[in-house]
Amino acid sequence: MAVTSVEDLKVFKKAHEFTIQIYKLTNHFPMEERYGLASQLQRAAVSIGANLAEGGARIGRKEFRQFVGIAKGSAAECSYLILVGRDLSYIDEETYDGLASLLEDIQRMLYGLIRSLEDVPT
Repeated sequence: MAVTSVEDLKVFKKAHEFTIQIYKLTNHFPMEERYGLASQLQRAAVSIGANLAEGGARIGRKEFRQFVGIAKGSAAECSYLILVGRDLSYIDEETYDGLASLLEDIQRMLYGLIRSLEDVPT
């Protein structure tokens, strides 16, 4: 099956799944974190899929590759933020492990997407 839009990409679907999990999780963070860690984690999670969507709407592969790179940076930011959440006991170990594993998959897939866009002439 050919990919006709960014939403068809497995990495986009995983990024969306991650974002939904983050929103559900951060609803249970302490109220004093609503505008701190919870907000920053939500924004970074949304940024992964949003940058894939925006990049996919661009005309050239070079632009798309740039936005995929930004998405990869947002995924790395999420990795750190969930570590902070775990170390502050806002995220239990089992949940952290699942989120970290999902983020590793997303980061690996983003790297592969970047590589595939570099291999194709613009």
